[in-house]
Formats: sequence, C-alpha cells, structure tokens
Amino acid sequence: MFKKAISVKKGGEKVRDKYQVIEELSKKYTIRLLCEVSGVSRSGFYKWRKRKFMKTKKQIENEQIKEKIQECYQAVHGIYGYPRVTAWLRKKYNLTINHKRVYRLMKELGIQAKIRRKRKYFGKKEAYVVSDNHLNREFQAKRPNEKWVTDITYLQSNGIRLYLSAIKDLYNNEIVAYQISHRNDVRLVIDTVKLAIKRKKDVSGILLHSDQGFQYTSRQYHALLKQYNIRASMSRKGNCLDNACMENFFSHLKTECIYMHQFKTAEEMKQAVIQYIEFYNNERIQTKLNSCSPREYLTTAA
Repeated sequence: MFKKAISVKKGGEKVRDKYQVIEELSKKYTIRLLCEVSGVSRSGFYKWRKRKFMKTKKQIENEQIKEKIQECYQAVHGIYGYPRVTAWLRKKYNLTINHKRVYRLMKELGIQAKIRRKRKYFGKKEAYVVSDNHLNREFQAKRPNEKWVTDITYLQSNGIRLYLSAIKDLYNNEIVAYQISHRNDVRLVIDTVKLAIKRKKDVSGILLHSDQGFQYTSRQYHALLKQYNIRASMSRKGNCLDNACMENFFSHLKTECIYMHQFKTAEEMKQAVIQYIEFYNNERIQTKLNSCSPREYLTTAA
C-alpha cells in the first residue's frame, strides 16, 4: 500500500514531496523502509524534517514584534489602531516597520482599536445672541492661541451623569482648559473660559468657536469675551460638522475612558476624566502631529 502511495510522487515530482509522503506514512511504517522504497536517503529526510520545524529569521522577528504590539495594546488599554501602534513602536523601540506589517500582525493576534460610538444629537435651544461662523471649518492654526474651539458634552456611566466643558487649541490639539459639573448651565461655560484666560493670560484677538447652545448665546458669555477682546465664532444652526474637531476629542474621551469602565461614584468618574485629559495632552500620540502628543508637538515646534 505504501509503495503505491510513494510511487504517485515519482515522475518528476520534487524530493520534498516524497519527504511529505514519508512523513505521513511514518506512523505505520519505519523511516528506513519508506526511504528505501522512495529512493531517498534517510539523512536527507531528517534534514528536511528539521528545517520544517525550525522557525525562520523572519518568523522569529515577527514573534518579537507581536510581543511589543501586545505591550503597546495593554499600555494604552487597546485604544490605538495600527497607525498609532506603528508610531509607538518607532518611538518606544526605535523600530522602523511598515504599517501594513503591523496591521497583519495585529490581525493575527486578533486585536484592533476600540470602535468609537457616534454622539447623539439632541437638538438646540433658541438663541438670542449669535455670532457668524468666522472659523468656517478651517481647523488648522499657524500658531498657538490663534484659534480655540469649545463645547459641552455629557458623560454617563452606571447611572451617573456629569457634564464636561472643554476648550481646545487648534494649533496642537491641546485641551487648554476644562471644567466638570453636575449642571449643564452658563456658569460651567463661564468658568471654563475664565480658567483658559488665567492659564494663557494674553488672549486678546483669539478666535473662540462654539455651537449655538444656549450657554454660548447668553449675554453673560459674550460680555466676558468682549471684556478680554476674544472674537466669538459660532457654527451654523443645527450643523455639528462646523465644530467637528471638538466632537472628535469628545468621541475619543468617551471611547477610550468612559465606555471602558463602570464607575461607582461621580468622583471616581471625574478623576478618570482628569487623568485621561492629562494623558491626552502629554502622552497620547496623534498622527496629525507627526506622531507627537499635543504638548510634545508644541515643545518641538518651539
């Protein structure tokens, strides 16, 4: 029977095909007998078998890279996709590697970035002080403190709800100032702007863009901006894309922080947000910033 099986591989077939048949039949017959019948040497067969189970240099290298990918994935709680993982490997280990290879290895490991959820839109209240859309979706800035964007979002987990007001600098995507509150009111916005003014001091001429929420159309808010010579800009009514860059930050925050935990108290959730914003400003890699964090990019540019 085994003679018939081996003879099929004759007639110009490669020697390694004979070795493969010998390997399959070796459970029933001796290697010596199978090699004699097939007309190959035992030493050649054993060398083939050794090479078969030995890992190549590239396979060993891939295993080492996979370990580093898993290290990155655990360090950032799975929030990086393959482009940022590639940048992380370059910064952490000075490892130059093609992003397609990282993608393939991550796929083999069965890991990928968490998918961000879309923010729900609840409509708008009637405005009584409205500014033009001076930003006009020009989300790049040539220098720090040239263009700021601001918005409010709700943070909800395990029956707990808080409101976050934040201001973002479009030059390096840094969160300049933020406030967390149990109430979504004008005071929350005013406190955020005042904190930004306190930190940056010279804010004259800055363009501050928002949507047409009731907090930003209040007379109190506009009086504060006028006092410090801050130019107000507002999205068109009902058009969230006019402030998409701020929505983008909130989406990252919720996906990479809020949705990943079950908070027991409001204070616990508040501390998690504070820690995340600190991570976002100082450590989180952004491909648009040459794979730097916002403050790292600002320091490098300076």
